[in-house]
Amino acid sequence: MIKEGSKVKVHYTGKLESNEVFDSSKDRDPLEFTVGEGQMIPGFENGVIGLNSGDKKTINIDVNQAYGEVREDLLNEVSKEKMPEGVTKGQTLQAQTPNGPVSVKVNEVKENTVVIDANHPLAGKNLIFDLEVVEVV
Repeated sequence: MIKEGSKVKVHYTGKLESNEVFDSSKDRDPLEFTVGEGQMIPGFENGVIGLNSGDKKTINIDVNQAYGEVREDLLNEVSKEKMPEGVTKGQTLQAQTPNGPVSVKVNEVKENTVVIDANHPLAGKNLIFDLEVVEVV
């Protein structure tokens, strides 16, 4: 049975409440992680506790146990001069920060500025995962 400290292998399909699939381990190796080491979002880790090899389960993860709410402080308006030429809304860019590179999404292109968003793409969303425990190591 999976508990804190268990090393597990799971197959998963992650969906939004609209049923849109955003990630899946289908046709790949199963996801391997150790419960309690913070490698996964809290709701995912909590969702596998108590399961055994071969178990299948659908878990619904509230935004606060996933990637959190959208943070306004991660939306920034930057001079267009600092952006690549031809930048467009919806484009993903790499931004350099004191802590290393971060992916940002272009939310809006204005006349002289660009609004970029450094929130995780799944921030503000409740998530659903269909899981199958492949192995408890």
